[in-house]
Amino acid sequence: MEPRPRILLQNQDDGADTPRVLIVDDSRLQRRILQASLKRWGYEVFEAGSGQEALDICRQSEPDMVISDWMMPGMNGLEFCKAFRAMARETYGYFILLTSKSEKDEVAQGLDNGADDFLTKPVNAAELRARLNAGERILRMERELTDKNRLIRATLDELQSLYYSIDSDLIEAKKLQQSLVRERYHDFGSAQVSLMLHSSGHVGGDLVGVFPMNETHVGLFSIDVSGHGISSALMTARLAGYLSSSSPEQNVAIEHDDAGGYRPVCPAKVIEHLNTLVLNEMETEHYFTLLLADVDLESGKVRMAQAGHPHPLVQRANGKIEQDGPGGLPVGLIPGASYQTFETRLNPGDRLMIFSDGITECPAPDGALLNEDGLAGIMKQLRESRGTELLEALIWKLAEFSDEGDFPDDVSAVLFEYQGRCK
Repeated sequence: MEPRPRILLQNQDDGADTPRVLIVDDSRLQRRILQASLKRWGYEVFEAGSGQEALDICRQSEPDMVISDWMMPGMNGLEFCKAFRAMARETYGYFILLTSKSEKDEVAQGLDNGADDFLTKPVNAAELRARLNAGERILRMERELTDKNRLIRATLDELQSLYYSIDSDLIEAKKLQQSLVRERYHDFGSAQVSLMLHSSGHVGGDLVGVFPMNETHVGLFSIDVSGHGISSALMTARLAGYLSSSSPEQNVAIEHDDAGGYRPVCPAKVIEHLNTLVLNEMETEHYFTLLLADVDLESGKVRMAQAGHPHPLVQRANGKIEQDGPGGLPVGLIPGASYQTFETRLNPGDRLMIFSDGITECPAPDGALLNEDGLAGIMKQLRESRGTELLEALIWKLAEFSDEGDFPDDVSAVLFEYQGRCK
């Protein structure tokens, strides 16, 4: 029996640029012949006299390339190739089988079991050099690809970390934005106001609100800022301060009266003022649509101004639907834009709803929009519903119409239900 050669292993980090080749052959003479050529060409060479010995070497140091005889006692070259491919490796190993077999079936069998190339014996030095060069090119491409994949994985991990951080911030931003509409139901005795704000993403550009002007008047508003996401949400937060229910001295829709109290400002003048503020004080590409209403709780008279927002909807006590308004330009587009105040009167049992275009522009699966007629039909179906129950049912109806639970745009509404003063 041929004695086992002493295995001298080099640290994998040392001479990493020198390709390592493992020669596996039960013939010492054949190994010496191949080794002489390989060392002359600059390769680092290992030798093994059997398949089992070769596996021991591979477990200690991963060779870049293997040149293995097919016919060996014990574990033959084909069996060694299969075992080599089954080993866990960080990089790919190029495997060349030495064989006297030239039949196509045997070549196919070798390829099926993991061989990359073949050399027939006796080995021609020039052919061997060419096959090794081809193997090096493949290994080089494989390692370049591995390095790029590693870089991609690192980048994806970093992006995932950033995504989690941004997602966490957006969740908190959504909480803050929803807190701008803290109370979703207000009872003013002669009327009740319900609010609904449903963002299409974490945060959105819609805002609805109600604020007392004095003992007999309340203000209602619905805002829809252009775009979506964080920048739109930041603008809604800024606008919320201009129509604040908690700081009347900052609310541009009310002013001091001669008796030391507050009185409503004409809605058209309020929107003109907001248009000037946005253009002069805000550095933003955003604009917004708005419907602002001043409601007299005693008489039911409603004064409104519309700035590119959908027409308000009035549902009379008998179920009849009215939708009308002058339209108007969005706020923040044109300096000096003027707006028109228009009026309606609510009788006991009537209700007023102002809303964003996320409702009337809600799409069906075929792309058709709900539009004003579709909303009127829903409100007739929900004639007996009241308050927040009606607004929740409206969301369900929209989801049914679109066949989706998530809407492409923010959906918001203010519902004002009037009963009149008790006598």
